[in-house]
Amino acid sequence: MFHTSSAWFLLLLLTIPLVGYLMFRKRRRSSIEFSSTHALSDLPLTWRQRFRWVPPALGLTAIMLMIVALARPQEGRKQTITDSEGIAIEMVVDCSGSMQAMDFTFEDQPVDRLTAIKGVANRFINGGDNLEGRFSDLVGLVTFAKNADGLVPPTLDHTYVSSQLENTQIVTERSEDGTAIGDAIGLAVEKLAALKTRTDDQDQEPGRDEIKSRIMILLTDGENNSGSIDPIPAAELAKSFDIKIYTIGVGTKGRAPVPITDPYTGRKVLQMMDVNIDEETLQKVADETGGKYFRATDTESLANIYAEIDQLEKSNVESRHLVDYRELAVEPYRWGPLTVPPILLLSLFCLMAQVLLGNTLFRNATG
Repeated sequence: MFHTSSAWFLLLLLTIPLVGYLMFRKRRRSSIEFSSTHALSDLPLTWRQRFRWVPPALGLTAIMLMIVALARPQEGRKQTITDSEGIAIEMVVDCSGSMQAMDFTFEDQPVDRLTAIKGVANRFINGGDNLEGRFSDLVGLVTFAKNADGLVPPTLDHTYVSSQLENTQIVTERSEDGTAIGDAIGLAVEKLAALKTRTDDQDQEPGRDEIKSRIMILLTDGENNSGSIDPIPAAELAKSFDIKIYTIGVGTKGRAPVPITDPYTGRKVLQMMDVNIDEETLQKVADETGGKYFRATDTESLANIYAEIDQLEKSNVESRHLVDYRELAVEPYRWGPLTVPPILLLSLFCLMAQVLLGNTLFRNATG
């Protein structure tokens, strides 16, 4: 590329054909009378005669190089530095037996609560339906029923997080069923707190990703009835580590259709059952940590909740573009393994070669 204010000098290259014509045209030379030159026509050309075009060609090349140098050719080396302040997000998902309730739809099909959560949460993580995705954020996954399980630690491998969420199944064994909300919060706090310790111990360098904040998104459709930790003390623990908790109560209000197995026929039938969500506790957990409580009664409201959280918790990504220009007229240029001298130096070399050859090997003795 060429410097904008100097590129017009390249128009001078249009005069090169005229200059070349003037340099290479046959000039009238001094002569002496001779009876006939027919006998000399068969003499072979000497090497000086064959290469007499070299000095004027060198001069013409020097002029072209000078014009190019006046246009200021440049080599730009672009460097992009990205400073990212992401958010560490722990997805805490209830997979107890009550999540089988068929009071949600996804893609116009009736589905259970967990299936609806999977679809909306994946869009929240990877983008879709007006959600940009959390590409700069660490995302982890904790599931819980009677016990809490940390499936994925906070990671940038969102594909793995999504696959683990898709593979999560609702608990069917009565011995494993329950709702350990406090244990789930405690486990998620442990994951996020450990991440905070590792980050604070590292020397942050310019352009390095930093954690702006740590949040937890807790989805449940029941009451805390299992585990060894109460939700409120668990929330206080989260607050001590500056972890914000957004709680979502999932399910219609009143009664919801739940599939059960008919003991006589062995078939799955839907039976209306009461919905019991401890909204008071979920509200206290959110308030304690500076978060917010939501109630999702259908897929649309659940998607709106994730969209609101997406707006409340935004990552900061700043890109700085730096361009370093080299003036090729006065600076060498690397072309693969070769280093090409500056253009002005090449022009000077051509001029010197023209003068030297014109006064030595190709000197015109007749003037």
